[in-house]
Amino acid sequence: MARFFGKVGYGQNVETSPGIWGTAITERNYSGDVIRNYRRSQEAEKVNDNLTTSSAISIVADTYATDHFSAIRYVEWSGVLWEVRLVTLEHPRLILELGGKYNGPTS
Repeated sequence: MARFFGKVGYGQNVETSPGIWGTAITERNYSGDVIRNYRRSQEAEKVNDNLTTSSAISIVADTYATDHFSAIRYVEWSGVLWEVRLVTLEHPRLILELGGKYNGPTS
C-alpha cells in the first residue's frame, strides 16, 4: 500500500456581496494510505479522451474533517487536483474515492 500526504480542499458557499454567492475553498494537509489505484480512459466525442481514476485514499481524519466531510471537493495527489466523488466515514479515517480531474475553484 502506498502512502499519501497531500491537500484536501473543502468548499463552503459564502456571500461575497449582498445577493452574490460564491465558493470559498479551504485547504488542509492530511496523511494516509492509497488503498486502491486504478486509471481508465473514457471515450468522449472530443479529440482527447477523459482521464478518470477509480482510486481511493484513506486519510486519518481530524475533528475538522469529520465535521465537514460533506464539503470535501478535491484532493491533490501526484501533482493533480482530483475530484472527490464519494466520502465514507470509517472512524478514525475517511475513505475518499476519486473521479476525474477537478476544474472548480481553488484557494
